[in-house]
Amino acid sequence: QVQLTESGGGLVQAGDSLKLSCAASGHTFSSNTMGWFRQAPGKEEREVVSTIQWDSKRRYYANSVKGRFTISRDNANNMVYLQMNDLKPEETAVYYCAADRAALRFALEEGEFHYWGQGTQVTVSS
Repeated sequence: QVQLTESGGGLVQAGDSLKLSCAASGHTFSSNTMGWFRQAPGKEEREVVSTIQWDSKRRYYANSVKGRFTISRDNANNMVYLQMNDLKPEETAVYYCAADRAALRFALEEGEFHYWGQGTQVTVSS
């Protein structure tokens, strides 16, 4: 059974940093794009935050997080991370880890991701 488990969320103040982790089990995703998405309170849609190609050679960041967030992965341990710096109150959301079902491509859109974690809450106070 494939599982993605996020951790590292919490309550922080504006300007603080958090590092999210995602542990994958039941499947090795070393050949798949991994990504982080978020869903803000009251919003129906999730938005892509960042994705990373299977070999870490390509990374995508939403414009709103460029320069502040860094995505990374450890294929040996089936982990993906999101370092978030200078957090803003409007970034309060549930953050989800996701994995592309297809191998050896660079995925950017939510529809390309088949496996999802349960999410971890990030709350940024002003």
